[in-house]
Amino acid sequence: MRNTTRHTDRYAVARTSAPARASERDQAGTVQSVDRAVTILELLAQHGTAGVTQLAASLGVHKSTASRLVSALEQRSLVEQVEDRGKYRLGVGILRLAGATTARLDLVQESRPVCRRLASATGETVNLAVLSGGAALYIDQVAGATTLSSYNWVGQHVPIHATSNGKTLVSELHEPELSRALGELTAYTPSTVTDRAALDRDLARVRERGYAVAADELDVGLTAIAAPVRDAHGEVVASVSVSGPTFRFTESRIGQILPDLRAAAEDISAALGYRAP
Repeated sequence: MRNTTRHTDRYAVARTSAPARASERDQAGTVQSVDRAVTILELLAQHGTAGVTQLAASLGVHKSTASRLVSALEQRSLVEQVEDRGKYRLGVGILRLAGATTARLDLVQESRPVCRRLASATGETVNLAVLSGGAALYIDQVAGATTLSSYNWVGQHVPIHATSNGKTLVSELHEPELSRALGELTAYTPSTVTDRAALDRDLARVRERGYAVAADELDVGLTAIAAPVRDAHGEVVASVSVSGPTFRFTESRIGQILPDLRAAAEDISAALGYRAP
């Protein structure tokens, strides 16, 4: 009886652990595939062009495996086939990714001195944001003198419809791009605008006034005002905001901050090549 029990227990353990081992193998296979795909990009960056056979040999895999990896990269435009040569080179997708990274780094570098001056002038927290998919991505932050304990927003994705930065970033978008960016209008506080018609009216005011206000819409007790940052083509590429506790952001206080905020947005835009008409 004891032998039978031990045998049954071992069988139960084997059955229970089998899915876990399979999941681990799947995860390991995925990581290996990602590593090989990145290696292909590095090889093409080093050699300029390469065929599937050459890539397979460098990776130490079967040609069919290398072919599948290259096909996946090609679908994302990260590699492209050289005409009539059966070889591949880096695609325009790489330029798109590199360009986005460079643009954000340039934006932060150009705006940092301006954001520091704005934070010093207002005493409040200054944030810089860009549109990232269906959210506003905060890429820089400077705390003002009156900020006791400011939450670090850098790297955070926040909802577009509930923030002044978000509303500023999408204020000049047209359909269907606007709807794709907004997504579902989730309520975060009783003051969040969740009606699309009301939000459209709000965005129209942003375009008319040149700035956006969000009071208690993302967090109760937090108010922010934002203005657009434009590139050399006049497109809104970022948003700069001043935020703080709602009790400090009275109508008169907002009126005092606005000239400094607008001047900062104009200075950053000018650094990016924008010239106002």
